[in-house]
Amino acid sequence: MPARLPLPVTGGVAAAAVAALISTPLVAGLSGLVGAVAARSWDARRRARRAEEQLRTLTEGLGALGAELRSGRSFDAATDAAVAACADEECGAALAGALRAPGVPAPTGADRELADAFDRISAAVTLSARTGCSLAAVVAAVEDDLRARQRMGQELRTATAGPRASAALLAALPALGLAMGNGVGADPWRVLTTTGTGQLLLVIGVALELTGLTWSGRLVRRVLR
Repeated sequence: MPARLPLPVTGGVAAAAVAALISTPLVAGLSGLVGAVAARSWDARRRARRAEEQLRTLTEGLGALGAELRSGRSFDAATDAAVAACADEECGAALAGALRAPGVPAPTGADRELADAFDRISAAVTLSARTGCSLAAVVAAVEDDLRARQRMGQELRTATAGPRASAALLAALPALGLAMGNGVGADPWRVLTTTGTGQLLLVIGVALELTGLTWSGRLVRRVLR
């Protein structure tokens, strides 16, 4: 089976191919670049949403594990109940591995925060086995910490919703300017794609647009960490 191309590559090639059919080679190249950046951003958001959902699922699994242990169920039965409580199959399998084989590294490709959570679960099992302390109490501490982190993350996302919306609005202003120019009969697109000065300005404008979006995105990500 042929290897699957990364999403940014696929998005860039598709955007460049479409632009090449309707415009100049310069526009095709810039479209490919913008398409690759947009696809990479979308893929990063998709991965972040999946990691967030897996972390929420893991928290529910830990809650079920603690409840089963406090009710007097055996470790194996409690582990099975915790895995069953995980709506995400991959997350449930990783939780079972962290509980039954502590010390084994987290699954390859796992989100950093999710991998850290699995490491703490493994450490909780090891601590309980070595000292005889209640595993339910240690697991409850890990669960409480994960829930607190999720609440904080939600609050930070709410607080940064305004700046993210402003950045998206500012990014759309050049397209609005082109539309307004066409509306008054100035035909700015022809100037940008067929004249030397216009092409230079187009390249500079796209570079500034991507730089601004990258910078604003990095600022938001630093706040959310």
